Amino acid sequence: MGVINTTPDSFADGGTLYHSARLDLDLAMARARDMVDAGAAILDIGGESTRPGAAAVSPGEEMDRVLPLVERIAAELDVIVSVDTSSPGLMAAAAGAGAGLLNDVRALGREGALAAAAATGLPICLMHMRGEPATMQQAPSYTDVVAEVADFLRDRIAACAGAGIDQQRLVLDPGFGFGKTVQHNLQLLQGLPRLAGLGLPLLVGLSRKSLIQKLIGRPVEERLPASLALAVLAVERGAAIVRTHDVAATADAVAMWTALKEEGEL
Repeated sequence: MGVINTTPDSFADGGTLYHSARLDLDLAMARARDMVDAGAAILDIGGESTRPGAAAVSPGEEMDRVLPLVERIAAELDVIVSVDTSSPGLMAAAAGAGAGLLNDVRALGREGALAAAAATGLPICLMHMRGEPATMQQAPSYTDVVAEVADFLRDRIAACAGAGIDQQRLVLDPGFGFGKTVQHNLQLLQGLPRLAGLGLPLLVGLSRKSLIQKLIGRPVEERLPASLALAVLAVERGAAIVRTHDVAATADAVAMWTALKEEGEL
């Protein structure tokens, strides 16, 4: 899953898709094509930053950032378009624009999101986050982070069932970096097989995360080697989808692990 942020304050690309304070659709499409050519099966389009401390944007602004790109990618590229949103209105509009997956960091927790997602008929990724982006990193605490994340995801699976969303439409994301300390993130990575035991595909996003800076002191632009190591470790522990800003390198790293596994070396 390749990441394309349509926000001017993205931590990963610093708003490099913007020109004169506006999203440059042609530039964004060039990035999308490059990612598909490099091996992305899914492109995740987000219009609201969810980095720690991020401020919310209005539903209208989020739609303006996301929908034109979703429409163009769906029309021009052979790839699944994922929309990273918690907004019920954008979920409905994105489905009409050609999206093939809804990716919600709030696990359909906003008012109206369950009903909106159910009505689209699309697959949905449910992510664990403690708190909100603006406050989630203020002293997060768990007794057993893996067990508590698993319990939360079970509850959201049940809520989806109550809204008529079949379990086969669901993907789960443990939410690395979303209301977790470095130690919590490491415990989650070690405990991924327990989460895979929930029986649904796992999506893991560790690409360029601040975890890397806190462990080995690397700034965003120097986090690729560590991101690749984390991607391979996540796949080895049961991740089915890897969300990444660096598609070509990540695809190669995972392909090498897959080749060894298929030869019985792992």
